[in-house]
Amino acid sequence: MTHPSIHAKTNPDKIAYRMAGSGQALTYRELDERSNRGAQLFRTLGLKAGDHVALLMENRLDFMEICWAAQRAGLYYTAISRYLTQDEIAYIVKDCGARVVITSEKCADVVAPLITTAADAPMFYLVDGSRPGFRDWNAALASQPATPIADEVAGYDMLYSSGTTGRPKGIKRASENNPIDIPNPFLKKLCADMCGMVSDSIYLSPAPLYHAAPLRFNMMAITLGGTSVIMEHFDAEEFLKLVEKYRITQSQLVPTMFVRMLKLPDEVRLKYDVSSLNGAIHAAAPCPVDVKARMIDWWGPILIEYYAGSEGNGVTVSNSQQWLSHRGTVGKAVTGVIKILNEEDQELPVGEIGTVYFADAPQFTYHNDPEKTKRAYNSRGWSTLGDVGYLDDEGFLYLTDRKSYMIISGGVNIYPQETEDVLIGHPDIADVAVFGVPNEEMGEEVKAVVQLHDMSRAGKPLEAELIVFCRKHLSPIKCPKSIDFEAELPRTPTGKLVKRHLRDKYWPKKEKASA
Repeated sequence: MTHPSIHAKTNPDKIAYRMAGSGQALTYRELDERSNRGAQLFRTLGLKAGDHVALLMENRLDFMEICWAAQRAGLYYTAISRYLTQDEIAYIVKDCGARVVITSEKCADVVAPLITTAADAPMFYLVDGSRPGFRDWNAALASQPATPIADEVAGYDMLYSSGTTGRPKGIKRASENNPIDIPNPFLKKLCADMCGMVSDSIYLSPAPLYHAAPLRFNMMAITLGGTSVIMEHFDAEEFLKLVEKYRITQSQLVPTMFVRMLKLPDEVRLKYDVSSLNGAIHAAAPCPVDVKARMIDWWGPILIEYYAGSEGNGVTVSNSQQWLSHRGTVGKAVTGVIKILNEEDQELPVGEIGTVYFADAPQFTYHNDPEKTKRAYNSRGWSTLGDVGYLDDEGFLYLTDRKSYMIISGGVNIYPQETEDVLIGHPDIADVAVFGVPNEEMGEEVKAVVQLHDMSRAGKPLEAELIVFCRKHLSPIKCPKSIDFEAELPRTPTGKLVKRHLRDKYWPKKEKASA
């Protein structure tokens, strides 16, 4: 395990990254040279270790080149979802303090209005040539030397998770002036030790690169000296076709992808040879027990599940053999020590449900939000993501709920407060609650229940109007798929919304998973 710059010396012509659709490829030599040029450019622009850059683009080779350039220049790099609205993008760019923003032609229209002549404004670059207001990224790279900068130091991603106000918060790890080839212990354990990734591995990446897991696993595959094939977008049959074509050995997926593949007709699903797969990592959302069991029956016991947040404060892992003996588990701790606490901050015995904390785990902070950071820790310094669950007598963790009714749709985290804040601005709405409801394919979908000033307005025409209203302010994935109307929403005498009284109506009653 090392750095792609080392592999560039020993195996320069090997493919590091390949785009699945276009076939465009990047060798280790080219990746090393272009990331060196990028690091040189960042220094020329005055960026030093600890500074921030942001990128917003579709899955493409430039995405990974830029991340590696930032990594070897000691920068924090923030990948932004291309499905966010202009206001959401503007907030993240400002909050992370990006001094450089790099985008593509597909995303330029939403980024262009952010360009200003203010003294503290970031510099904006386009990877697809020139355009008014943007500098040409590739032309700027061409003017830089392809040799390493003199002060190489490891940089890190700083990705965004929602805050209690509905605004996303950057999860920042300390800049420790580490060498660029220092390993990530968890990723090494998961990818190399458990999933078998080595220099001969061919990794298939089916998800958007701006998510934490796809970005980090794509970097880990190259750290290990393998080849990564990146899908421009996920398609169930195309995924299987690529596994057969490239003899894929490992991949990282979310349960929604399993569902879509299982829904293919058998004559389609089973015609592709997937025998080369020897490791399939999944996380990001709960995987239904029957779905996972069917995947293991199909692919064999190669599924590896982990539970962790972008915060990186603790990790559990379960291989297929462990899961088959402890159905429903998300695994045993491999980073940190799991503690299940009640509301009085007292440890609970085996089998009792409480808030999941990690002790003896890495520390983290929410960028520009000391209050949220403080709430994530208890008096003993143990941290939580707010998830609820229990341990069995062998130390396996089972989750029974998720933080603050966060919605997970197709592996994407959606935070209801942000949607509620938009809907409450509509003149007809007196009160609103947003939460997740079951969706067979996506796991969950967004549901809104609203109380109107005039309940005689309730009905399908207003429902359609409210959904359109929401889509004007938020990316579509955050908007409700359907809206119901209630004469009054359940609130306590102090005004607290008791959301579970609404949400529970839409979810089948579940028995606690057996240990």
